[in-house]
Amino acid sequence: MLGKFQKSQLRIEVEASADKIRESLLNPVTLKKWLPWGNLNSSANQLHSGLEFTTQMGIISIHHRVDVAGDNCLRLLLSQGIDGFHEWYWGEGWVQSRLEGVSMLPISLGQSLSLLSLRQFLTSNGVSGSVTR
Repeated sequence: MLGKFQKSQLRIEVEASADKIRESLLNPVTLKKWLPWGNLNSSANQLHSGLEFTTQMGIISIHHRVDVAGDNCLRLLLSQGIDGFHEWYWGEGWVQSRLEGVSMLPISLGQSLSLLSLRQFLTSNGVSGSVTR
């Protein structure tokens, strides 16, 4: 894979329940509503271990394989546009994202856009929050 190794970890605080955050991250229908490049091609009702899907960011495809999908965590193995992984952890009022991989894309920018979009989605449903590094 061409590119350079990058890593980023961000945390947002939101006034949202862990259940609402879980729904936003693990339900593909809900995920499509806030994912900035929401061309998520999955017909599953919920993300689960072994599920594979692809998102499209312009002309770049990013293949995802769900490694872990739990009550408060999600780990995605990435290939094609990013070779690496994306981990999500959450609880009452917070979401944390950790992304590491080799890519030509600026992964911290994509990660920031994803978290801001998630925060906006949660805010539009009656909650608010802030981003911290």
